[in-house]
Amino acid sequence: MNANPISDPQDRHEDAVMINMPPLADRVLTALEESPYISRRKLRFETHKGRVVLRGVVGTYFQKQMAQECVRNVDGVRHIENELEVCWR
Repeated sequence: MNANPISDPQDRHEDAVMINMPPLADRVLTALEESPYISRRKLRFETHKGRVVLRGVVGTYFQKQMAQECVRNVDGVRHIENELEVCWR
């Protein structure tokens, strides 16, 4: 018996899968805008090759963590640098 595993096309051509997806920055922006826990007014981010850097000011440590968590679930994100500052004022 010859068992040949069937490979998923996504395993072979990761870049090909990304062709039909919006750019990473658009996906990150959508995730942040859809979060009920954070406000985008004082939040900025940069993306480059799967790396996301979060910057800006949030009101609580909970919001800082929630911003990171919603970005973590975005397809294509490989690394997150959370440089958000917490200002309680």
